[in-house]
Amino acid sequence: MQFNLNKSLEILERTPLVVELMLNGLSEEWIKNNEGPETWSPYDILGHLIHGERTDWIPRMEIILSGKATFEPFDRLAQFKESKGKTVRQLLDEFKTLRNQNIERLRSKNLIQDDFVLKGKHPAFGPVTLSQLLSTWVVHDLNHISQISRVMAKQYKTEVGPWVEYLGILRH
Repeated sequence: MQFNLNKSLEILERTPLVVELMLNGLSEEWIKNNEGPETWSPYDILGHLIHGERTDWIPRMEIILSGKATFEPFDRLAQFKESKGKTVRQLLDEFKTLRNQNIERLRSKNLIQDDFVLKGKHPAFGPVTLSQLLSTWVVHDLNHISQISRVMAKQYKTEVGPWVEYLGILRH
């Protein structure tokens, strides 16, 4: 599928609800457990999504549209400071609010096809287009929804016994 803003918004608009349905009201074991050292729990992943809403997607879009070109490096571990002490409910509400604001900002730009080929400079990758940035935002959401599912599934890895053979999510 080629990049299409309306199709991208179909995913971006749903992500906060999907994550809320996955995490709201669950016990601490589901929320705070991870896959081992230097891995993220669903709580950590939610914090990471929030940090991206604040500092990545829309700020980088603004840089591209302004012609300033160079992005600030993204702190992939900021959630460990920013989320500390917050409840899952607080994080879910914050994510939903920030995402709604960001979608409103994106829509307010009234982007046209020519805008999607405009470029910014990523600190590691070099030149990237606006369509690549927005496509990555969509896939980033899907990636972390998948990661939340995997982390949670692995909490029962030994409990499923021989069925592990048929559960690909537990073998990766």
